[in-house]
Amino acid sequence: MKVTYKHILLSLAVLAPFSGQANPKRALNDKVILHAWSWSFDTIAENMKLIADSGYDYVQTSPANTCFVGEGGGLALYSQPGDSVRGKWYYYYQPTDWKIGNYLLGSRDSFKAMCDSAYKYNVKVLVDVLPNHTAVDHNAVLPSLDAAVGGHENLFHGNGFIDITDYNDRLQCTTGKMGGLPDVNTENPDFQYYYMQYVNDLINLGARGFRYDTAKHIGLPSDPLDPKAKRNNFWDVATGREGVKGLSLLMPDSLFIYGEVLQDRNVKEAEYAEYMGLTASSYGHALRSVLNAHDFDAENLNDWHHPAPADQLVTWVESHDTYCNEHASAGMDDDLVRMGWVFLAARNGGTPLFYSRPAGSTRENYWGNNRVGARGNDEFFHREVVAVNEFRKEMSGEPDVIKGINDGRVIVVERGNKGLAIINISDSKQKVKFQVNLPDGVYHDRVYNTECVVKKGVMTTTLPARTSFLVY
Repeated sequence: MKVTYKHILLSLAVLAPFSGQANPKRALNDKVILHAWSWSFDTIAENMKLIADSGYDYVQTSPANTCFVGEGGGLALYSQPGDSVRGKWYYYYQPTDWKIGNYLLGSRDSFKAMCDSAYKYNVKVLVDVLPNHTAVDHNAVLPSLDAAVGGHENLFHGNGFIDITDYNDRLQCTTGKMGGLPDVNTENPDFQYYYMQYVNDLINLGARGFRYDTAKHIGLPSDPLDPKAKRNNFWDVATGREGVKGLSLLMPDSLFIYGEVLQDRNVKEAEYAEYMGLTASSYGHALRSVLNAHDFDAENLNDWHHPAPADQLVTWVESHDTYCNEHASAGMDDDLVRMGWVFLAARNGGTPLFYSRPAGSTRENYWGNNRVGARGNDEFFHREVVAVNEFRKEMSGEPDVIKGINDGRVIVVERGNKGLAIINISDSKQKVKFQVNLPDGVYHDRVYNTECVVKKGVMTTTLPARTSFLVY
């Protein structure tokens, strides 16, 4: 085997005790993430130049771990009875081992090639990781994983096969079985050691951050202990604050880490925020309410609806869960979702994540062409999306002021006196006239080259339905 710098890094991580402490992971206020949901590693690599040219700084993959092979290994996103191709997208969320590569998304070599392509185009790879549970069929767990933790029974919490009945009970939430998925004993040092080898392998191949799935189901130091646990220290190990059995997280201060901590009663967002960035799920819900009502005043979008500061939030219009599981956002037209994206990306604060919907999807057929591995639809490089991704970088550091005009049918995001976004969320053309901080003059928006006139501090222009302008 050829010895490389990355191999040396991994060897040092395995052999050397950890010293020092990582800082809390902050969101990236001029960056944007493309969630290449269910794209294969090869597909992501093939589209890396387009991803970079479209203004994305990070591309987030679906889980890379060894997973349960369901329905004969079919590659449908979501098969229905009678479909010729079987399969379900969520099988990669059912680990049977923590090694790189699975039948849905690609091999370890494909993952490495994707990361090499990302490096070439100055894009960073985020990997969706899920240490919280195994496959529903826990007997499908591979012998190597069982052996690493000292036997199959040591892989799970004492409560790991007891269904959660109250998600606001922290002991149940962090140690019980969720949705039929047996709960892993994430506090077992043998499991932590095995899992961190997987994480460091991902880093060695080029990953530069992680999204922790079901993060609120993994206990914090203040949470009650499972009968098998001595300390709730998983997050200290996973974010590099401490090592386990001589192994520590590689490059902790160079990684972007955030957790899926869906908001609800009795969720300790502030304590989770001490370790990583967090998903702003309530803000996404509020934004969708505004978009669906075509009324800025339908919800308060000035409030981030989260106890953590904006610079620790990952924001979205929709996530793969709101699209696939709850279908809470799947009925929204692409152009309405795009207006929400322009709003989020134009703002100062948070790190927006763009969910790539399936290719060919419609509001009647959410799964579209229905194939895992394929590229999503073309929305991620729509001209308005690309333009606002660039706008976000141009406006970096400028404070924002947001407001609704035209009875809430149009949203304005003003960034200091440097530029602004105008977003028509209505189904009709809107003539707008409003005060701005831009100097007087004739401007042309950066998307459609439409004339926008500022005279005596007042801008006038006309926007087609469900269209955004960027002026600076």
